[in-house]
Amino acid sequence: MTEPLRVLITGAAGQIAYSLLYSVAKGDVFGKNQPISLVLLDIDFMMGVLQGVVMELRDCALPLLHEIIPTADKNVAFKDIDVAILVGAMPRREGMERKDLLKANVKIFKEQGEAINTLAKKTVKVVVVGNPANTNAYVCKTFASSIPPENFTCLTRLDQNRAAAQIAERVGVTSQDVKNVIIWGNHSSTQFPDVSHATVTLNGQSSSVKDAIKNDSWLQGEFISTVQTRGAAVIAARKLSSAMSAAKAICDHLRDWWTGTEGSWVSMGVPSDGSYGIEKGLIYSFPVVIKPDHSYSIVQGLPISDFAREKMDVTQKELVEEKNDAMLTVQD
Repeated sequence: MTEPLRVLITGAAGQIAYSLLYSVAKGDVFGKNQPISLVLLDIDFMMGVLQGVVMELRDCALPLLHEIIPTADKNVAFKDIDVAILVGAMPRREGMERKDLLKANVKIFKEQGEAINTLAKKTVKVVVVGNPANTNAYVCKTFASSIPPENFTCLTRLDQNRAAAQIAERVGVTSQDVKNVIIWGNHSSTQFPDVSHATVTLNGQSSSVKDAIKNDSWLQGEFISTVQTRGAAVIAARKLSSAMSAAKAICDHLRDWWTGTEGSWVSMGVPSDGSYGIEKGLIYSFPVVIKPDHSYSIVQGLPISDFAREKMDVTQKELVEEKNDAMLTVQD
């Protein structure tokens, strides 16, 4: 057994955290031999609810759960953390656009970036979930200048999982048989789910997704729009944003970041290094490979069609506009 990993989850009394906490505390994310100290941050108003969540966690009697620290104090929450899962933010509700979230949420992530900068371990790994996730991660990174920029990521694994599930259902296989789907760009309706480099295993044989589907109009039309608007569709049906699937994607994102990807690609929102003509520093979703030492690199040299280039540029344009709006907001 190693020293406990100090894992912070913000918005800890909310619905995503409720679906997430058990998997993290049980060992499904950081390993079956890794003790966990869970730090649970929420606002004062939610402390009563959070106490109920703490009761349930204790009642699970999980052997890896070393301690639980519920708090509404950022100075307590961010102190010496190893991992930050930044879920807490105003959720998107039916009829809301991402820009509606920007003003409300960007100042939260400025404050959290400042707290990470002064309180967290310099090796802290951060995944931003609260929307607009890419831009919130950019703001958080900007105000945590003492932390390596590559330690800040945002969640686009949910979009990758959605895309893989659509392909799997269409072909009649399981999602694990679909490999190397890419999400380019923003976690928004401009994202580009790209299967041009993806494969599917059918009857023991691997083939390109394009060859397995045999329907380019579906791949370039309904498939893309379904993935792009899936979050809104869930809200329309549940009257709440995605929780169970978001929690699963957070676990996938962090488990791969922690243990490596063993040759396959995964999609993560990461600071651009200029690859594929994307503005440096922008938090943009790329295909990445991850080593067991937690270091990742953007997959290089992929051929980009004119169709893909157009989609990638559209989502980059939205991200640049969001970034500029966000930086104006935090300076007000």
